[in-house]
Amino acid sequence: MSLLLNEEQSMLRDSARSFMAEQAPVSQLRALRDAEDNTGFSREVWARFAELGFTGILIPEAQGGLGLGHVEAGTVMEEIGRNLTASPFLTSSVVATTALLQAGSEAQKAQWLPQLARGEVVALEEHGKHAPERIALQAHREGQDFVLDGAKTFVLDGHVADLLIVVARTSAQGISLFLVPPNTSGVNIERVVMVDSRPTARIQFKQARLPASALLGSLDGGAGPLAVALDAGRAAAAAELLGLADEVFTRTTDYLKARKQFGKLIGEFQALQHRAADLYCDIELARAAVMGALQALDADAAQASREVAVAKSRAGLSATRAVQEGVQMHGGMGMTDAFDIGLFMKRARMLQEYLGDAAYHADQLARQRGY
Repeated sequence: MSLLLNEEQSMLRDSARSFMAEQAPVSQLRALRDAEDNTGFSREVWARFAELGFTGILIPEAQGGLGLGHVEAGTVMEEIGRNLTASPFLTSSVVATTALLQAGSEAQKAQWLPQLARGEVVALEEHGKHAPERIALQAHREGQDFVLDGAKTFVLDGHVADLLIVVARTSAQGISLFLVPPNTSGVNIERVVMVDSRPTARIQFKQARLPASALLGSLDGGAGPLAVALDAGRAAAAAELLGLADEVFTRTTDYLKARKQFGKLIGEFQALQHRAADLYCDIELARAAVMGALQALDADAAQASREVAVAKSRAGLSATRAVQEGVQMHGGMGMTDAFDIGLFMKRARMLQEYLGDAAYHADQLARQRGY
């Protein structure tokens, strides 16, 4: 299987690259940060995402989407990472869309898929580290209704969501997914700013009552759809990390070709040339791993966990190395806010943790292989 984009995918990449660079570059993130914007992204730019069809990449044509696949979604995510574009694309257009496609009834799909561009997100995390097997938020029946009690943390874009897809424990061994409007009585959302200057949410559920129609999929049957949705999010996050690493590498090598020290371009120093060459090879390995994961999701999403774990782990390590080398090769100035490298470093750190860092996925691979 080829690890290269085909002609149509290349055209999508070029379109996304041009759009992000013109409409949502790194400077826009700086402006949002300095203005202490509560939303965390430009709604105007997000509307343009929808107009161009980006938000409907994974949504079937019958529900108003493009009916494309995870390779195409990853192509857009890579350009988002390259420009540090602030948007709910990852949470809304990838994770929430996949969850609905996997578990939703025909009525739920017809109602929500055409509206996903508004910012739906998945409420999963409950601990300091990613641990989807340790869901503690409880959902129990009272008559025909479900009542939710517990908390979620690190809910990306949760402060502006129009719909929350909440993972709750409904039996000793079973979990279920629920569609929860954020204005539901008993739901309290607290906005929190992360290290990369983007807002997330802590959500408390205290006797939050939902009708039976809020159940997404079958009772106690949420584990399978959740696993696929999480893998889709992990692969998309890996693609964003890849774009981020590639942009940092480009900026760093451009700096090596322009900065002079002792009367010579610092790019002429062999030690820096070797480090740049090693980093290039590292990023290309990540590129192959990410494409392999995206293609595996399109081929059989339920069997793609190994490829996704490799991609998320490799892309996280490569991006971390890229930003660390970028800061060091820029010298003292690389540590200041005058350069963008620090912004890339903070985003890479956040994405490393999102849906499992390199150590988490290395452990998952070891367990799958019987170690």
